Amino acid sequence: MSKVQNYGTERVSLGLKKSLKVIFPYAWNKLLDQFKSVWFIITYLIIFQTLVLNLPIVYSLTISFGIFWVIVGLSFFMEGLEIGLMPFGEIIGSVLPKKSPLPGILLFALLLGIGATFAEPAIAVLKAAGSSVSPDKAPLLYSLLNDFSGQLVLMVGLGVGIAVMLGALRFMYGWSLKMLIIPMVLLLSGLTIYAHFNPAISATIGLAWDCGAVTTGPVTVPLVLALGIGICRIVSKGDDGGSGFGVVTLASLFPILAVLILSIYHFHAQDYVGQPNYKGTAVISNISESYKESSQNITFGFTQTEYEEYLKSKNLPKDTEKEYTGTTSRLEGGKIIVENVSAIYSKKSKDNIDKNSLKHLNPDTNGLATLKGAVLTAAIAIIPLSLFLFITLRFFLREKVPHADEISIGILFAVVGMAIFVIGIELGLTPLGEQLGSNIPSTFTTISPWGLDGHKMALTSDSVGKIIACVFAFFLGFGATLAEPALNALGATVEKITTGAFKKSLLMNTVASGVGIGIATGVFKIAYNIPLQYLLIPPYIILIFLTIASSEDFVNFGWDSAGVTTGPITVPLVLAMGLGVGANVPGVIDGFGVLSLASVAPIISVLIVGIIVRLKSSSKGKKPKPSNIEGSQS
Repeated sequence: MSKVQNYGTERVSLGLKKSLKVIFPYAWNKLLDQFKSVWFIITYLIIFQTLVLNLPIVYSLTISFGIFWVIVGLSFFMEGLEIGLMPFGEIIGSVLPKKSPLPGILLFALLLGIGATFAEPAIAVLKAAGSSVSPDKAPLLYSLLNDFSGQLVLMVGLGVGIAVMLGALRFMYGWSLKMLIIPMVLLLSGLTIYAHFNPAISATIGLAWDCGAVTTGPVTVPLVLALGIGICRIVSKGDDGGSGFGVVTLASLFPILAVLILSIYHFHAQDYVGQPNYKGTAVISNISESYKESSQNITFGFTQTEYEEYLKSKNLPKDTEKEYTGTTSRLEGGKIIVENVSAIYSKKSKDNIDKNSLKHLNPDTNGLATLKGAVLTAAIAIIPLSLFLFITLRFFLREKVPHADEISIGILFAVVGMAIFVIGIELGLTPLGEQLGSNIPSTFTTISPWGLDGHKMALTSDSVGKIIACVFAFFLGFGATLAEPALNALGATVEKITTGAFKKSLLMNTVASGVGIGIATGVFKIAYNIPLQYLLIPPYIILIFLTIASSEDFVNFGWDSAGVTTGPITVPLVLAMGLGVGANVPGVIDGFGVLSLASVAPIISVLIVGIIVRLKSSSKGKKPKPSNIEGSQS
């Protein structure tokens, strides 16, 4: 029997070379993990624009640079969450129920929800969306995103905070998720119908429902689940293995309610653009002019560059059509003489894009200003949340901070990572999403391509072009969702909970199909200018009946499955794409609503498949039973 040697607790100094040998493979694997979640959606977007739409990528070098920093930033950010913020959440989640009375737990849950929301990367994208909304078309929506953007984020955070409070109460008292979901859906449907009949508030419906998708990101979900799992460990009675589920669902529903209430408040306060109590600087110019068809602003024919070339060389492009008017002809000396000729040169009805206008670098990029803004955004998002968790643990719960040096490095990583990620979003993902979104309408209408001079003729007929756009959107949602790391984790957890009755692969394909259908429906809604509420309320009414018919464990992870659709890559791209499409379809006010439809569809698909799985298991004489686990991560 060999002796076990005790080498003590002395620290080992490896030196720079050996340290790099240890760190490099680890860092490389982290970068690869983020690359795997990004490569499909980026490649798909580029291929669709270059091959299907036959348009080049404008600012390609700037966008490539931005996407690279997105991958690097996410790697740092996720590592920072894991070694910096998550230990705080796990310790507090396990200690808080033991040392604090119920009011203290609820107050912490409220503040945690608000702080986590401010730290979500997608919130920065939501703020930036205000620049694409016209005060002429949607004055209240414009004011919410610009004049009241701080209030908007605070209300969204408050909604998440209240949701976390209810989630904590649900964990402690074993409430059914159904009794929370069904009344909430009915309330949201009622407020949405009320908003529908008010033109000013109606324009904010898409924003409100999309805010529910923005909140369940990489910061909120892990911290909230850490709190929930900690409470479950203390109060667990060994019953439902899905007890850790549900809080993500609540965190996506309550922000919708908060934004709708904020919209109604400002409408009655009459303090938005164009109203008597407005104190901002925006001015409504001419509402009737803002609704003109976008195609009316497109000039067909030669560009200024082509005209100047003609003046120099007298040569015309090969696609020129010639027409002669005002002529008189006579026969003289066996020759036909044409006099008083007016020659008109015009281009054939085809794409008229000036390739010389293509730029590979964005000339408007201000590197220093972008860096300063990104660092400030990251510091405001991460540092207050970290201080709140530290103060709670050290001074209220009187617990020591374990591995304080590691946690400090983790928080630094989170700040640096988020700053880099915000830079990448601004330089890469947002321009790429806006560009593709702006160009998608070229499948069914003539547009001015994003960042290019000239016009792009419709790819095909109106109906066929819109079908192509919807098919593109489906595969975008399907592929992007399968690439989300959170979906793999959810699939493995659900397979364990149902003891193999609901396979991981089945759940992943079901959720991905639902997201694809949702995003395709969102593009369909924009292409045909259908009010969002017509496509949103019926699915939620269906969900009420599916929820009643489903077992508690399937309801838990079915509703939470929508949370995996809102990853840090998917949200900025889909949000920017929807706004880009909306800005280029005549008569459409905005492009909000795609994310909300991408969230509701997978819930329906998972619950339907869950009912089928349960019926098949029952017919075979066995029922899928939840295993005794205390939580999950989605």
